[in-house]
Amino acid sequence: MSTPLTQRLYLRIWLAVVATVVILTLLFSWLWRQEAERERAQRPGREIVLRNASGDIIGQAVMRPGRLPGQSGFEFEVPTRDGQTLFVQLPRPNRPPPMMAPPWWRPPFDFVWLLGLVALAVALGAYPIVRRLTKRLEALQQGVERWGEGDLARRLPEDGRDEVAFLAQRFNIAAARVQALLQSQKALLANASHELRSPLTRIRMGLELMGEHSSATAREEIARNIHELDQLIDEILLASRLEASPIDIGTLEPVDLVGLCAEECAQTGAEFEVPAGCTSLLVPGVAKLLRRVVRNLLENARRHTAGDISLSLQRSSQQVTIRVCDRGPGVPPAQRERIFEPFYRLPGASERDGGVGLGLALVKSITARHGGNVRCEDRPGGGACFVVELPTST
Repeated sequence: MSTPLTQRLYLRIWLAVVATVVILTLLFSWLWRQEAERERAQRPGREIVLRNASGDIIGQAVMRPGRLPGQSGFEFEVPTRDGQTLFVQLPRPNRPPPMMAPPWWRPPFDFVWLLGLVALAVALGAYPIVRRLTKRLEALQQGVERWGEGDLARRLPEDGRDEVAFLAQRFNIAAARVQALLQSQKALLANASHELRSPLTRIRMGLELMGEHSSATAREEIARNIHELDQLIDEILLASRLEASPIDIGTLEPVDLVGLCAEECAQTGAEFEVPAGCTSLLVPGVAKLLRRVVRNLLENARRHTAGDISLSLQRSSQQVTIRVCDRGPGVPPAQRERIFEPFYRLPGASERDGGVGLGLALVKSITARHGGNVRCEDRPGGGACFVVELPTST
């Protein structure tokens, strides 16, 4: 997911530095001008003394000079002792006019240009420092996102000795621990599942050796328990493989859902509906996994209803929909998300109803691996419908 330019951390820090320098420059410039005007106002005036030819003082005053109207120089207004006022002018000598600065460099534009040069210098100097820091933060962000998406072997660079490096180091330690725990859990499930197959085999052999003298009820109960354990092991193994990388479950290839669903419906006695004139519906996937999806949905429907079960296929421009419906008690709206959790049973369900609580969880996992989704809906007239949507291309 790309971040908008206005939300990039390095740009916001850089603009904050530049804006701070600009504001400080304007503030100090205003204070400097205020101080210069105050100093000029407090500067004492010049004392002007007028004498006649005899050396007598005819006028004396302390005055501030004024500008000569229409020319360069200064003018002093000095009152005499006889009540008259004399004007003393000090024009500047005629010199060749200095070279005029271009209009864009004359006041007040010269201050604007000076301020711009200062801001540009600060911006060029601050950008590499800010960008270097935020690049490390972006590397942390990308690494955490990759790790969160399932790449548990992802580690962050630990360059430097500051807070960013410390954060990366602590994250790497935590990620290594999580990865080790998950690998240990998968190994335990796989080993336990394989170890359970040996006693199951011995139970089968003992059951066959019991002969006809054993109780039929006991034999049936043992057989049911063996079947349930065998089903649990198969589903645990499949769930473990689905948590691995996609290459561990096979390569996607075109799968004909019409033929696959027809075979599973024939085994369970479910009614099969397909669009008129449709002889095949191809989706990319793994045939054995998609067969497991259809089988689990049909077995789940048969487990919760003694009535009719129907499976229908529908195709749109971009997906194929598998809909398995029954006439059972249905699923309360509050439970329609939780029934896809591993080992979850509806309130009131017992172990004798069959199932180990992994069937619908596997349906959701396999469907998600194929880029689709699954949901539970009400069936008109009573019952439940499980809807699986698979894309026609990946």
